[in-house]
Amino acid sequence: MKTNIGISKADTTKVITILSHYLSDSYYLYLKTHNFHWNVTGMHFQNLHKLFDDQYNALFSSLDEIAERIRSLGEFVPGSYMQMKELTCIKESKEIPNDREMLKILLDDHETIVRNLRNWIEEANQASDVGTGDFLTARIEEHEKTAWMLRSHLES
Repeated sequence: MKTNIGISKADTTKVITILSHYLSDSYYLYLKTHNFHWNVTGMHFQNLHKLFDDQYNALFSSLDEIAERIRSLGEFVPGSYMQMKELTCIKESKEIPNDREMLKILLDDHETIVRNLRNWIEEANQASDVGTGDFLTARIEEHEKTAWMLRSHLES
């Protein structure tokens, strides 16, 4: 059945596109953070191993929330690596960087998502989807907090 929630098909399509990009970015960031958790070394191993553990678990939980938001709008969720690779702006890490570089990479990725979310919130609200706007607003706070924690590890 089609949804009848007071948002036009054109606006719903715009919002689904936003959420699909956000899901893909979050998934790629989850994979990268989990990879860094597994492969971190150095003097700060224990602290960073735990930090990355907390962060990838939070990202993993958010994936289901984002996917369920897409489904609540009546569309199917992009679920293949190929689909997500086409939708994400997060770059893969092919090498294993040192611990400090891991922090910088993750910080840059979270800040990229924050910048995108600011635009997407405005676009969702313009599409009369305040539910998605509110959802993305709550998510931006999580990415900002994570960015702050990563940035704090880089300060001397």
